[in-house]
Amino acid sequence: MSTEMYPETLEEKTAKMMWEPNDPAEPPRLAVKVSAYTHKSPAEDQKSIIAVLEEVLPGVSRGISIRPLISSLEADEVARLVERAACMDPDYKPVDFSSWTQVHLTVRILKDPACGNDFNLARPSDVDELVRRLNERHEIESVSTMRPVQPPMAGLDPDPRELDEKYHQAAGVGIDSEYARTFPGGDGTDIGFVDVDTGWNLNHEDLVSTRGINLISGLNRAPKDHGTAALGVIMMARNGIGGGGIAPNCNGRVISLYRNTYEVASTIAAAVAVMQFGDVLLLEAQGSKVIDSEDHFRPLEITLDVYEAIRLATALGIVVIEPAGNGNYNLEDYTDCHGKKIFDSASPDFRDSGAIMVGAASSTEPHSRMNGSNYGSRVDLYGWGQNIDTTYTDAIGTDNKGYTTSFDGTSGASAIVAGAAIVVQGIAQASLTYRFSPLELRKILGDTGTRSKDKADRIGKMPNLRAIIDGDFLRLSPNFYLREYLGDDGSVPTAGLVSLSPDIIVLQAPVRGDPQTLFGEHSLNRDSNTISQDVLAGQENAIYVRLRNRGGSEATDVSVTVYYSPQSTLPMPNTWTLIGTVTLPSVPAGNSLTVSPLLPWRAPAEPSSNYTFIAVAGNDKNPAQKISDLTFSSLPNYIKFIENNNKVASRNFSVIPAPPPDGAGTPHRFPILIPGAFYGAQIFTLEGIGSLPRGSRVVLEVPLMLARQLRVKLQESQIRGDIATLPLHPFARSTIGTGVLPPSSLAKCNLLVCVPEETYNRSGTYEFAVRQLYQGREVGRVTWHFGQPALIKCPEGDGCEADHC
Repeated sequence: MSTEMYPETLEEKTAKMMWEPNDPAEPPRLAVKVSAYTHKSPAEDQKSIIAVLEEVLPGVSRGISIRPLISSLEADEVARLVERAACMDPDYKPVDFSSWTQVHLTVRILKDPACGNDFNLARPSDVDELVRRLNERHEIESVSTMRPVQPPMAGLDPDPRELDEKYHQAAGVGIDSEYARTFPGGDGTDIGFVDVDTGWNLNHEDLVSTRGINLISGLNRAPKDHGTAALGVIMMARNGIGGGGIAPNCNGRVISLYRNTYEVASTIAAAVAVMQFGDVLLLEAQGSKVIDSEDHFRPLEITLDVYEAIRLATALGIVVIEPAGNGNYNLEDYTDCHGKKIFDSASPDFRDSGAIMVGAASSTEPHSRMNGSNYGSRVDLYGWGQNIDTTYTDAIGTDNKGYTTSFDGTSGASAIVAGAAIVVQGIAQASLTYRFSPLELRKILGDTGTRSKDKADRIGKMPNLRAIIDGDFLRLSPNFYLREYLGDDGSVPTAGLVSLSPDIIVLQAPVRGDPQTLFGEHSLNRDSNTISQDVLAGQENAIYVRLRNRGGSEATDVSVTVYYSPQSTLPMPNTWTLIGTVTLPSVPAGNSLTVSPLLPWRAPAEPSSNYTFIAVAGNDKNPAQKISDLTFSSLPNYIKFIENNNKVASRNFSVIPAPPPDGAGTPHRFPILIPGAFYGAQIFTLEGIGSLPRGSRVVLEVPLMLARQLRVKLQESQIRGDIATLPLHPFARSTIGTGVLPPSSLAKCNLLVCVPEETYNRSGTYEFAVRQLYQGREVGRVTWHFGQPALIKCPEGDGCEADHC
């Protein structure tokens, strides 16, 4: 309805010209929701609003017009959306949007009844005062301004084209969309995407595609540079021109915040009405709170009308990406007009629209929160907030060939996150035939992402598409691995180098039959780690490697590089010597044990009681690191490499089948090296772990210097020249000592073990291990197993006389 128009005074005409100088046609507007007990019908609600307005500020209702808040849809269409949302989302509380209106005021100067001063509706601060007074009235549930706010970016300048879209790169730097594109749906195919902004150049050379990007509704109006930049991050065509978007094959559309006026809630409703479950809606806008006549930028959902529109969208299964805003503000400190901390997840007044709220971080690694980005517990994810390479146009949209490297702010960050969301939905649709809900996708993107530099940043994580694809959420890529011990399921982080791998098999001669038949998934030797034999010095030995694939697709052309090193408790890469590389043409999905072809190895001529064997697997998608690349600046970095890599395994395991040559009463003497770190002096702990039968004896002979370094308390009888003898418990854990070992030190020690003679023929597991720990984590061990080695069991049984074993 419209009230009677009164002639404007000269002062009022002057004041009207002061309002929004860049858009003089935009008068002050309010989003008003009447309280539940006041709400009756649209006509009655309008009368109530006018009455309240006149009581608060006499004369303010002259010339106003009142219309539904959602002007883009008919009332029954909105009601049907709400009904659908309530059916789809059991947590959704249906909103009666008929209780919401937008009130268009006329710019005029009135007398403030509270103090007699001028009340100028051209001044945002005076309009905010009117809003404050209205929110105190019991007839009104919520009032907020509907003023346009500049988009959430810090700046945008045209720039010569540079191939610098590093946000596509692997996690740490970017979101790894390059990897995602190798999977069906990884370019966003079949996923609907709608960009909410004010204007775009849809004729830009890198946005013109065979699908076309259509305007759903609203006015495509200047400025168009911001919308063009955001759209390019996601939809730049891979056409040999310019750059490439994160999800260029999505079904992209745009919708303008400008109808006849700037209307956020109405625009969201109009977009949602033409979207499907799992589509992605990007809100390239921010809200604000005016303090001392200046905008302080906040998320769009700062106002209840926008919050309820977003909540409707997420209840309908639409994934909403919302910038946190460029206010450099802790959102947990924000209180609304009723004193409620709506963005503080620890507050009882916290409200969650279901949108994915995005902060901005530096483009350089490690990523730190940009000074302008809002932050807090409500912020779910972050993206680059600077140096974003994308499409550009001039303000009126006539430049069809422009690019920039300076798109930034939470606008740019939100576009990157929106691209990641589209990619995940596309891959899920193509591979799983379904899409994730908004809350599921928010969790998926956040749980596996890259953390920012400092916990105090409080902007969540940056999406890591490789981790999502390879991990438990999608598990689509191959994920082949070597077991480090029996029972290892390939989970990351691993247990470290326990050096008990059953998947590195060393024999004195090649098997005559099919290795897959003898050692594979359906063999009797599948779970044996005592198949390996002693190495024949100076002669050719046979090595076989086994892998499993816990991923969702076949791994092809997997190469495994095998090394040996002296037997030590810390087999560092600088001690590894290359044996060779063997290739498995296929490692099928389904976690089936697959055996490599033969890898021959001529052992060194000098005798050795045993060696440590290390295997590193990889293929084109997951390249194996060469020993020349395995240089680490610190021991923690090396440990991190081992623990985060299920494609590295080691075997430092000897089978002792009989007493020593001098008889059962004499001890075995096993040489063992105990090294320091290759880089810098470090504190280590040395332990013995035994499960030998009673009657066994174990003594570790170490250089006296090592005993001193490990701070071992010695009796005089334990010192023999420059050697210390340390008795160890044969069937329990013994702490040998803890201390600082010099860098690159290598202590030559001997483990003396004597076991009862019947041990070698008993059933059971009789073992002793010496292990080395760093900061409580095991970094390596050597294990001796006392008993008979496992025989290679033929699948046809013990009576088989065939020539394949």
